[in-house]
Amino acid sequence: MTQQEMKKLRVIDQTIAESITVREAAGLLNLSERQVYRLKKGVIEQGAAFIIHKNRGRKPSHAIQDSLKEQIVALKQSEKYTGANFTHFQELLEEHEEICVSYPTVYRALDEAGITSPMKKRRRKGHHRRNRKEREGLLIQIDASIHNWFGETISSLHGAIDDATGKLCALHFQKTECLQGYFELAGQMIERKGIPVSIYSDRHTIFRSPEADKLSIEEQLEGRQINLTQFGEAMDELGINVLFARSPQAKGRIERLWGTLQTRLPVEFKIHGITTIEDANDFLNGYIDRFNEQFGIEPKESQSAFRPLDDSVDLSAILCVKEQRTVSDGSGFSYCGQYYQLMKGARNALLPRRVKVTVLDSHKGALRAVYNGVVYDTKPLAEKPRKEPAQAPKEITQNKTPARPTDDHPWRAPIQKRPKLYYEESDREILEALFDSSRAWA
Repeated sequence: MTQQEMKKLRVIDQTIAESITVREAAGLLNLSERQVYRLKKGVIEQGAAFIIHKNRGRKPSHAIQDSLKEQIVALKQSEKYTGANFTHFQELLEEHEEICVSYPTVYRALDEAGITSPMKKRRRKGHHRRNRKEREGLLIQIDASIHNWFGETISSLHGAIDDATGKLCALHFQKTECLQGYFELAGQMIERKGIPVSIYSDRHTIFRSPEADKLSIEEQLEGRQINLTQFGEAMDELGINVLFARSPQAKGRIERLWGTLQTRLPVEFKIHGITTIEDANDFLNGYIDRFNEQFGIEPKESQSAFRPLDDSVDLSAILCVKEQRTVSDGSGFSYCGQYYQLMKGARNALLPRRVKVTVLDSHKGALRAVYNGVVYDTKPLAEKPRKEPAQAPKEITQNKTPARPTDDHPWRAPIQKRPKLYYEESDREILEALFDSSRAWA
């Protein structure tokens, strides 16, 4: 007997001995008087064994067979499902093994075999929870998780999750957390859902310049600002507001997402034989829809806040690295140790010398450049074209005879001297009179 059954037997014995009344026994056992009368009659007729439950030691009719229980334990201990938590393991049994059993059944079978779940049961700390946004697309949380996703290979999974619904907007693998991964993440999100109102991220230098923390209050009041990062410029061009969290708990929605994916995705990759980043990214395209169907919730307001992308907008020209370069000879520029020729269709493009162009470096396509709103293609050249040397001046012929004037040339005419004028003594008076009259006139 259990302690509870022994207590029940002592109370019934006292009732039989009329030490206590039936009403008092019903109060002690928290039973009705009718049940006390039933127990009293059973003990008098059958003895103390009547108190013991009749199903004790009997297998329930709805219990699973021992062979099925052993099969579940063997599958959990196999290499195929190593690392799967109990909830995910129950889903995988139904999906891949055609074993449709409830979670409590799986839990009891594994618990009896001494198998514990890899998910640690920690006591949660009480803290204030921020309410979800009312509409889908008002706030998107983005982050990256560095984890051992492919056995011994460590890579970084970039993710974006909607705050209102808890649905995945995009997932993308890269070797490390990088700008290229976040550009790909933003492109997937816009193609799937549209342009959100705001993005919530941590204070990584990809999103926020470290110089922003060095601005004093006086400099901020004067209106001094720090240039945006490459990611910040792209979001500003798309009209997306970027918000920065000051702690991991502030963006707890995506932090809890990593706890879910880190236990599920490695098992999924192992089952499907995925060992490379390229195969994993292909697998994620279909996995996102299954995840959202299972874990997504409905928002408070059905109207979405996502904005569709205009057809005239070239998304690849926005989600890329942009840098300034100077056109050296009117047709090309140097970038990352390589010389590029500007192209307009199949012909070389000619621009004014020493003008500035904006280089569009996208990981998806070839390098392009923008000048005065016009996008030019580029063609890499093996080396920078050299300028043709200036033509040397013509040599003067040394044997050339100089030209000589002819004998009748005016230069050869003799110089004629002017005749001297002689005055007579009688003319002196006349000249003096003329001189005096001219002076008086002056």
